[in-house]
This record gives sequence, C-alpha cells and structure tokens, in this order.
Amino acid sequence: MTTIDLNSDLGEGYGAWTMGDDAAMLEIVSSANIACGFHAGDPSGILACLRQAAARGVAVGAHVSYPDRGGFGRRDMDVAPADLTADTIYQIGALQGLARAAGTRVSYVKPHGALYNRIAHDARQGAAVLAGIKAVDPGLILMGLAGAPILAQAQAEGLRVVAEAFADRAYRPDGQLVSRREPGAVLHDPELIAARMVRLARSGEIEAADGTLLRLKADSICVHGDSPGAVAISGCIRQRLLAAGVAIQPFVRAE
Repeated sequence: MTTIDLNSDLGEGYGAWTMGDDAAMLEIVSSANIACGFHAGDPSGILACLRQAAARGVAVGAHVSYPDRGGFGRRDMDVAPADLTADTIYQIGALQGLARAAGTRVSYVKPHGALYNRIAHDARQGAAVLAGIKAVDPGLILMGLAGAPILAQAQAEGLRVVAEAFADRAYRPDGQLVSRREPGAVLHDPELIAARMVRLARSGEIEAADGTLLRLKADSICVHGDSPGAVAISGCIRQRLLAAGVAIQPFVRAE
C-alpha cells in the first residue's frame, strides 16, 4: 500500500493573537512542525499544542527559524554560521523540554520560511543548521524540500532525511517554490490541491506553474497552518488520498 505523511506548521500563535486552528489541524495531519519561538509561538501556546499532538498520536518536529518575529521568519538573513548553529541548538532544546513535559518527543527538524529556502541550496548555512541538529541529537531527522541539495548534504553528515512537497504552493519548472511575492504562489482551491497531491503520492508527478511536469519523490506533504482555509484544504487532501488508497501515517513513530 502507498503511504505518505501529512504535516503542517503549528504552534504559531502568540499571547492573545491566534494563528490558524491547531486543534482542527491535529485531527487531520500525521506530523506537526511546532514553532520554537524565533518566528512565532510563546511557551504556553507551544506547550498546549504539544499536549494536543501527544493526545492524538501526531509526530512532533522542531520548526526552527531565523530570529525574525517581525517578519514571521520569512525574511532572508545572513547569519554567521556559529550563531546559526547556536540558534538551532537553542530552539531544538527549548522544544524538547516542552515536549517532554507534554508527554511526547521531538523526532525531526524542519527549518521554517526563509531559512528553509536558504539552506535548500546554501551549503554554508545548511552546514550550520546540520551542525546544530547533530550537536543536540544525531538521531533527529531533517525534513527538507524534495530534490534540494540539502538532503544529500544531510545524508553525507550521517543524518536521516525526509523529502517534502508543498500542497498549497506553486512550483517553478526547476522544482523550487514560486516566491510568495509573485502572483499565484499560494494555491487556495481545496479540490485542485487535493487532486495534485493524489497524483504526487501515486505517480511522483506534480505540475509546475508553467505546465511543466515535474517528478518529485516526496515522503511528506505540507499544508501551511497559516494559509486561509488550511483546515478545509488539509481535510480535502486527507479524504482524497484515503479514497485513492493512499494511507496517511507519520514517517516516524509518535511517542
């Protein structure tokens, strides 16, 4: 049977400000990328999200970021490697402590936003993030963009990797994501998105923005928790995948 993981970025609220519907998303996804405080999230909200993930058997990953609350982690930064390594260690460690208190554990790391896009091809910053992961726990899995050099770089460092595709984002012909600054970068039609993900899961194919057919080997599908209609999109993807005979399960056991 074909299987795939379904993940989302959660725990991104702050104080009285709510971002997305974590409880509803955790009923749909199999893995949750939890904010670590650098781009979003506060300790109380992160802990609550972790407790909900633990109760539902959803796997947990550290969603590490540049220190960029004002830009929601989506502004590129030229951070010195030593600082980026320390930032990575700090964020993973903070989430590990909260996860332990919530009765679960951090099993993987997924960089967020601009950091995710930067290290996909920037070996220097990528090495700094990988060094931080290995310093905390070399058993942690790196989640990265399917087809990006960072996955091979991580494997060369002895880390396990999970290749990810994005359900609600448009792709360029070279396999990169269309910039959010460009029209059509974010997709909104649940049925269209679900059909694309069923095709990806079953045949490894996805259509780029210009109609080019890309081949992607993806182990996980992401729907951004802050996207408008994220719950409806994720629910539709889940329903269509199951109807097509694709089982949804985390790539690592949740504990």
